[in-house]
Amino acid sequence: MVVYRKCLVAVLLAVSASAYAQLRGHGGPVRAVAISADGREAISGSFDTSAIRWSLVRNVAEQVLRFHDAAVNAVAWLPDHRAVTAGADGKIALWSDGKTAPDRTFAGHSAPVASIAASPDGNMLASASWDRTVRLWPLDGGAPRALEGHSQNVNGVAFAPDGKSVASAGYDATLRIWPLPGGPANVISLPSPLNAVVIAPDGEIVTAGADGKVYFVASNGEVRGAVAASQTPVIALAISNDGQRIAAAGIRGSVAIIDREKRTVIRTLVGPGLPVWSVAFFPDSRTLLTGGADRTLRRWNAESGEPMDTVIVTGQGDPLAAYNDDPGVRVFRACVACHTLTPDEGNKAGPTLWHVFGRRIATLPGYNFSPALKKLDIVWTPETLGKLFEVGPAHYTPGTKMPEQTIGSADDRRALVDFLQKATTERR
Repeated sequence: MVVYRKCLVAVLLAVSASAYAQLRGHGGPVRAVAISADGREAISGSFDTSAIRWSLVRNVAEQVLRFHDAAVNAVAWLPDHRAVTAGADGKIALWSDGKTAPDRTFAGHSAPVASIAASPDGNMLASASWDRTVRLWPLDGGAPRALEGHSQNVNGVAFAPDGKSVASAGYDATLRIWPLPGGPANVISLPSPLNAVVIAPDGEIVTAGADGKVYFVASNGEVRGAVAASQTPVIALAISNDGQRIAAAGIRGSVAIIDREKRTVIRTLVGPGLPVWSVAFFPDSRTLLTGGADRTLRRWNAESGEPMDTVIVTGQGDPLAAYNDDPGVRVFRACVACHTLTPDEGNKAGPTLWHVFGRRIATLPGYNFSPALKKLDIVWTPETLGKLFEVGPAHYTPGTKMPEQTIGSADDRRALVDFLQKATTERR
């Protein structure tokens, strides 16, 4: 059931009175963000299972949308100003302005939906899922269609500007270009697992992933070049309306602004150091909106690289500051978006790791684990936790809602485990 939380919205309305203020209201990391065509509104999705419609003119939350049973991983706008949300529960919802329940819902994916896109004419949705499929959803009542071929999670999807094809980016290190209305995909193999994809107004495809590089691919599949945007994985991409700039957001909190024509990084936006999960350009092609692990939406001047918002000080500080000298902290910073280390902080999108060692999987009181996890016979030890990141959550703990990620270095896995053994048992 969808509930319109008037009291919560009233609190959010009071968050900001300045012309440009950080937008706060989510109870978890901001996983997705999209800006309306007129630049007056944004919609964001969060690990807290909600979506929020924001007024970018008044800098307030206008409506909290509740429908999903898990993280809202993807959001989009249709040309008619309806909004779309998609979640880790595998569901997709279509919302009209001011409505407290979705106009329509779409079910068919058997795993989390990681990305959603609307066709240029607004008549179709495309969704990318960890069930290894892309699905097309006609909004005129036609039958949906599954596009199959990826061998691992599909993390990104985008329509070509002419609506004649769809591009999908997979963790299997392939970019696939699917002709519409049908036909075999053009499969482009790239050197890295892929996390995101966008398409420029001239049809050039831009994709990025685990190796921190941004790849440029022609509409016919020709790989035109690559730019090193980050030393760590790129987890979100955006392209300006004029097609001149690419924003590549990284797991360590920086956003590289790339000149698409020159294939160079022209500046880097540096935030609090936590993962930036979502990024979108305003219609002016010069202003950027980011959302990340600190539950905050921020405006940036993409030309100067400077923040445009009044900083709101929370007093929370860096929860890992006491451990900065520990080599495992560098590895754990990619996990802090979803997990806390002490009982005082409680659960986030994932359960607290306080006293995790010796605990059987999916038994922590107060956290809603998936039924699949409750059937597993795993007790968390240094060995089992290390194995989780060696082979990846999807393989070691099937049915998990945890983002797929591996730690290839045995030294890094050992450092992470050693750090957690200390941090989840000591009080500082």
